[in-house]
Amino acid sequence: MQRLQAYQYELIPDGQQKRDMSRFAGSCRFVYNKALALQKERDEADKQTQFSYTMLANRLPAWKRELAWLKFSPAQTLQQSLKDLERAYANFFAKRAEFPRFKRKGVRDSFRYPQPQQIKLDEANGRIFLPKLGWLRYRNSRNIQGQVRNATVSLRAGRWFVSIQTEREVNKPLPEATSAIGIDVGIARFATLSDSSYLAPLNSFKRHETALKKAQQSMSRKEKFSSNWRKAKRKVQRLHARIGHARHDYLHKATTTISQNHAIVCIEDLQVRNMSKSAAGTSEEPGRNVKAKSGLNKAILDQGWFEFRRQLQYKLDWNGGILIAVPLQNTSRTCPVCGHISKDNRQTQAEFVCVECDYENNADVVGAINILRAGHARFACEVNPEVRDQQQEPAEVIQLGKCLAGRGRNPLVLTRGGCQR
Repeated sequence: MQRLQAYQYELIPDGQQKRDMSRFAGSCRFVYNKALALQKERDEADKQTQFSYTMLANRLPAWKRELAWLKFSPAQTLQQSLKDLERAYANFFAKRAEFPRFKRKGVRDSFRYPQPQQIKLDEANGRIFLPKLGWLRYRNSRNIQGQVRNATVSLRAGRWFVSIQTEREVNKPLPEATSAIGIDVGIARFATLSDSSYLAPLNSFKRHETALKKAQQSMSRKEKFSSNWRKAKRKVQRLHARIGHARHDYLHKATTTISQNHAIVCIEDLQVRNMSKSAAGTSEEPGRNVKAKSGLNKAILDQGWFEFRRQLQYKLDWNGGILIAVPLQNTSRTCPVCGHISKDNRQTQAEFVCVECDYENNADVVGAINILRAGHARFACEVNPEVRDQQQEPAEVIQLGKCLAGRGRNPLVLTRGGCQR
C-alpha cells in the first residue's frame, strides 16, 4: 500500500532568503485574493458558471505583464495558490468549510513547490534546494523516508518551516495489539478509557492565558504598525505558537500510545463546531448565560478533540487498527450492567448511580464502556450483513454492543485470524 507522510523542519535562512520567501508568500496571497475578488464579482453579476482553475491560470501571464514584481516568484507557486482557491470552493460546496475569505498579511503565509524534480535534498549536510531560493539549511531532526512529492514553505511566529511530503510503498500493516478500547473525551478528564484509566487534560491555553492577556493588552497600547507594536505582536505570536506546539505534542504522544496498544478504538462522533457555538444570539433575541458558555467554548477548543480524532485515524491506519465513531446519544445515561436508560442515572457531572440496580462508577468510565459496546455493535454490523440490515437505533445499538461485549467485560478482540469472542 502507498503511505503519504510529511516531514516538517525549521529552516535556517539568511537575510536575503527571508526577504525572498516573504516576497513569494506575498505574491501568492495577492494572486489568491485577486482571483477570489474576480469570482465574487462574477457571483454578483448573477452568472451561473464559476471560474475554473484553468480559466484563472490563463490570466496569470496578463497579471505578470501588468505587475512586474509577480515575475520574481516561481510560476508554480502562484499556480498552486489558485489550486488552493479551487479547493476552498470545493470544501464550501461540500459543507466542509465556510465560504472562502481574503487572506491577510502575516496570517498563514505559505507557498508550495509541487514538482519533486525541482527539489533537492542533502540530508547529510542538512540542506534543501528550492527554486529561486537556492540551498537552505534546516534543522535535520529525523531522516526522510520515501520519494519526495512536494514541499510547502510556511511562516509561523517569525520562523520559517518546510514541510516535505513523501510517498513510499509499505506492506499492509497488521495490528500488533489485539485489544479494543472505548474513549470518552471531556474537559475535567481529557480522555477516559473503558479500562478505567484516563489522561489528564493539558489545558495549554489556560496555562498561558494570563501571559497572553498581558501581551495583548501591551500590544493594544502601542501605535499600530510602529516598531514597538511589531515587537509586541511578535511576542503575542510566540505565545500562540507555544500554546499550539504544546497541545500538538501532547496529542501526538497520546494518540501514538493508544494506536500502538489497541487494535480497535471506539470514540464518540462529536460535532465540535456545533458544541462550541457562541450563545450571544442577536440584538433582537439575546442569548442567555453568554459568559458561562464562552468559558465552556474556550475549554472545549483548548482540548483539541478534532485533532485528537484526526491523529488517531491515520495512526491506526498506519498500524493496521480500526477507528469506530459511534453516536453519542445516551452513552452517559445507560447503565452498563442492567441497560436502564435514564437522565437520573447521572445526577452530577462526575458520578453515575443507576436508579434501577444501584450500580455506581465514574460517569466518564461508564460513558467509555458504553462507547466501546456501541463500537462492538457497529463492527459486528460491518462484518455481519444480517445484523447490518436490521438498522438499529442508537439505543438498540448500545444494547447489541452489551450483548457482544458481555456484562462489564470486553471479550471481543481483534486477532490476526479475525474477530473472536
